Amino acid sequence: MAHILVVEDDPNLGFLLQDSLESAGYAVTLCPDGEAGLIALAQTPFDLCVLDVMLPKLDGFSLAQELRQRNATLPFMFLTAKTLKADRLQGFELGCDDYLTKPFGLEELVYRVKAILRRSAPTAAAVPSEPNHALPEIIAFGASQLDFRNLQLQVGGRTHTLTHREAELLRLFAQHPHQLLRREEILQRLWQDDGYFVGRSLDVFISRLRKYLQPDSTLKITTVHGRGYKLEVAE
Repeated sequence: MAHILVVEDDPNLGFLLQDSLESAGYAVTLCPDGEAGLIALAQTPFDLCVLDVMLPKLDGFSLAQELRQRNATLPFMFLTAKTLKADRLQGFELGCDDYLTKPFGLEELVYRVKAILRRSAPTAAAVPSEPNHALPEIIAFGASQLDFRNLQLQVGGRTHTLTHREAELLRLFAQHPHQLLRREEILQRLWQDDGYFVGRSLDVFISRLRKYLQPDSTLKITTVHGRGYKLEVAE
């Protein structure tokens, strides 16, 4: 049973969130503010965090930064009444997996939670349409190596721990070197959504992968404007 941390300061909404998620079969820990959420993160292993943005004591963005420093792979999503584009993009910059704007339906929340947990499961395949034998756990490309099972990338003599989404995206590129991967195809395969804000999240992940791969001069993720991306591997 997946264990979900919900941090929401509105007691009525918090009750509804907890009740809906527990009814869907999840264990839920509910915290009323950011500091309580931070304490819970230090004491309990969670599979997913659902964070309100406007929290007392420690806001959701700050809590997410602390979360990411402590656990590079734990998925999280934001709940917020904020509708400004800059706020949503800030959430994706912090590495959130989804962003739900209030008011929202509880059924939609449960659906999105299920989707995030399905994508972050260790056995999830980056390319569902391909057979399992086409998706090795360890992939060597250029002068680098990706250990997908352990979410580790070895490049330039260093080992980076990736988020599951970063590892999925990098494996997709490594499995298709020199091939154009269309933005819409990547978004549907990894996010099951090709909307604007999810597309901006993809841009953030591409930027991160480029930084990781920078020490390897044989590798380069290039942008094909208006179409998608390619992983170029020097011979």
